[in-house]
Amino acid sequence: VQLQASGGGFAQSDGSLRLSCTGLGFSLNDYHLAWFRQAPGKEREGVSCISSSAHSPYYADSVRGRFTISRDSAKNTVYLQMNSLKSGDTAVYYCTAVRSRLISGSIFSTRCFKTTYDAWGQGTLVTVSS
Repeated sequence: VQLQASGGGFAQSDGSLRLSCTGLGFSLNDYHLAWFRQAPGKEREGVSCISSSAHSPYYADSVRGRFTISRDSAKNTVYLQMNSLKSGDTAVYYCTAVRSRLISGSIFSTRCFKTTYDAWGQGTLVTVSS
C-alpha cells in the first residue's frame, strides 16, 4: 500500500492550493482517507478526513470553512482544496489511509484523527507567506 502526495508549494496569504494523493497499486475505494499536517517544531495534527462512502467529511476547527476534502474514485485520488490560506497553514501535509473494513464510516468520521492508519504518503510541503 503506497500513497503519493503532490500539489504542495508556495502561496500567499488568502491564496489557494490543491493537494492530491493517489493510491499506487491499490484502490482507494476500500479505504477511509485523511490529511494530517506537521508544522516546524509542532506535533502532527489532523486536518480533514473522508470515509470510503464520502459521507460526512470532517474538518479540524482551524480549517473548517476554508478547506474541502474530496475523493475521485475514477482517478483513485483524494484531494484537499485549501482556500484562504494563512501563514499558520504552513506545514508538511500527509495523506493517510485505513481499510474501511476495519472501522465503519460513521465511527471513522467521529474519531478519524485518533485512528491507527495502514499507510502514509511521503508528505508535501505547503508554505504560506504573510
